[in-house]
Amino acid sequence: MTAIVVLGSTNMDLVAYVSRAPRRGETVTGREFRTVPGGKGANQAVAAARAGGDVAMIGAVGADAFGRQLRHTLEASGVDTDLLHTAEGPSGTAHIVVDDEGGNAIVVVPGANGTVTALGPGDETLIAGAGSLLLQLELPLSVVVEGAAAARRHGVRTVLTPAPARVLPPGLLAVTDLLIPNEHEATLLTGLTDPEAAAGALLAEVPEVVITLGARGCLYAHRNGALIRVPAPPVTAVDTTAAGDTFTGALAVALGEGRPVEQALRWASCAAALGVRREGASTSMPYRPEIDAEYTRAAAASPDELPHPATEPRPTGPAAPATNSEIGNPS
Repeated sequence: MTAIVVLGSTNMDLVAYVSRAPRRGETVTGREFRTVPGGKGANQAVAAARAGGDVAMIGAVGADAFGRQLRHTLEASGVDTDLLHTAEGPSGTAHIVVDDEGGNAIVVVPGANGTVTALGPGDETLIAGAGSLLLQLELPLSVVVEGAAAARRHGVRTVLTPAPARVLPPGLLAVTDLLIPNEHEATLLTGLTDPEAAAGALLAEVPEVVITLGARGCLYAHRNGALIRVPAPPVTAVDTTAAGDTFTGALAVALGEGRPVEQALRWASCAAALGVRREGASTSMPYRPEIDAEYTRAAAASPDELPHPATEPRPTGPAAPATNSEIGNPS
């Protein structure tokens, strides 16, 4: 089982479902409201754990009811929360509007996440024992840089999702092994709108790039010249909120298990495609048996395109509850 550490955010997602998002100054009537555990860090941790990884989380929740619920959700998915600290004050929140086409708009209020400005006792030791460190940009940038540098010192693969999109501090990309932006983030980082051109520019900074393209799948590029396009499985999206995080968590597991890159990308795309058919963030993420079954179906449907699943038995994550009905597509 591949060991993964996630240094990232935990938020309670406050989700309003509407026929269309309101314009500035406009009020619309929603059809439903939900509170769903999320945050890009916690989402990636849950996704990786459900996909079969041995996952630990570094971060903070607030000393409130949301914090207790966030911790419980991680632990219920098999994530080690020993170094997930409880900070005074409220937990982070994300205020999300989801429209009838599955699109979303999000406002994040950091709360306890804003207190994680540096690695704490035991954090670097935990990172040193992992195969991969997953990072995002919902924590203060100082700790993101420190975590990436610690991973580099110990030879741990650093996987960075540059979201929310922003200009990155000097040196962060220099200690990043795999960068996973979406199209918007790739454009912000490079000024280039063509994904292949953006990937080429990013390879000057990092060895490997995966640009997620929503319903069009993803593009992988490596400094050795490899360029792989993987289409997304065709689905009708219900909610794309945690699609990219589902993809990243599953991809980290697949790569950590030594799968060939193209197979890993397609397996992660199947995980993401399952997620966008369901509502919510952590509630939408698939368990490993579901991903394997989806991959097998896709391989049977397109035998000339999709590498067949490995025949060796592989470890599984926690069994899916019988009532689980959620999952996502890279965005």
